[in-house]
Amino acid sequence: MHHGGVIAYPTEAVWGLGCDPFNETAVYRLLAIKRRPVHKGLILVASSVQQVKPLLDNLALKDRQRVEASWPGPVTWILPDPDNLIPYWIKGNHASVAVRVSDHYQVKNLCDEFGSMIVSTSANYSDKDAARDKLKVNIHFKDKVDAIVPGELGALSRPTTIYRLDSDTPVRS
Repeated sequence: MHHGGVIAYPTEAVWGLGCDPFNETAVYRLLAIKRRPVHKGLILVASSVQQVKPLLDNLALKDRQRVEASWPGPVTWILPDPDNLIPYWIKGNHASVAVRVSDHYQVKNLCDEFGSMIVSTSANYSDKDAARDKLKVNIHFKDKVDAIVPGELGALSRPTTIYRLDSDTPVRS
């Protein structure tokens, strides 16, 4: 991933596609593979709160505590990015960014080995269901990605819940 690679890897519920979020060429390549427009934005995943700490520094204490209480785990938060730490090719048409600190061992290992958070978007074409088995990933993405990380999905039956700080109602559940 350090040199613009795109990978497929197992996550908490579905197979994901990932790359270095700060490598514009890699992100646009991932978006082309997925057939997803940049304006929609992408989710970032990390192995620890420390990896996303700069995004938490501007939060009110109660918001930060709420977010950190859900991590590590299968909860994605839409966080403000007032300092523009995250590039537009990740945020899309948004001033915020979707982030989670995973407790899935394989996702944690990938982020630790990479040394930072990575892109986490479902392994599917934008108009299709997310891949829940490696066979689908092989059929659709084997010749499009640089590597398919071996491993197993977590126990969730659908992608992680997404919350906004200003609501208790999930954006996606």
